[in-house]
Amino acid sequence: MNIDWDLFLAPYKQAVDELKIKLKGMRNQFEKQGIHSPIEFVTGRVKPIPSILDKATKKNIPLDKIEEEMQDIAGLRMMCQFVDDIKRVVELLRKRNDFEIVEERDYITRKKESGYRSYHIVIRYPVQTIDGEKKILVEIQVRTLAMNFWATIEHSLNYKYRGQFPKEIENRLQRAAEAAFRLDEEMSQIRGEIQEAQVIFSRKKEAQDSD
Repeated sequence: MNIDWDLFLAPYKQAVDELKIKLKGMRNQFEKQGIHSPIEFVTGRVKPIPSILDKATKKNIPLDKIEEEMQDIAGLRMMCQFVDDIKRVVELLRKRNDFEIVEERDYITRKKESGYRSYHIVIRYPVQTIDGEKKILVEIQVRTLAMNFWATIEHSLNYKYRGQFPKEIENRLQRAAEAAFRLDEEMSQIRGEIQEAQVIFSRKKEAQDSD
């Protein structure tokens, strides 16, 4: 099957661009109200063509079925400071009416064997094109900064070892994942102190900027 990749991926790129604006807008609303935003920042990407082909091969997905069966061609990540913020962000996403939630996967309370933690939400998002509305699948990952740091390192190593980690590396990754989660738990214990310090710093910076 021959695919015009530029044409095929165009609505996915459009979806990522639109959703980044919308999800960042949620953070801005919290800031304008002067209250803590559960969203630290938002990133997004469209999966590169080689990665799409590689995953299709691994998962035995025919190329004419990747639209329906590959959920993460378009992907966004929403970063949070605290684990409890993840729950708040998920609740906010569930309330939105500009997309349909298709699936939720909680890898925080039920971490992967590797130690991976994150909350995944698969949505069906309507993109307006010159040929009419096109609904595509988008995966949104919600995680803390510590979870994201670990996942980024694990992803890089996964490319190096093609998923076949040496036992020592695998054990170290699992220990690192637990250390990252303990860090999240410790930060949650002093959440009030952290947020108060951030407010003081923000006010001081605003005062300096206005001078």
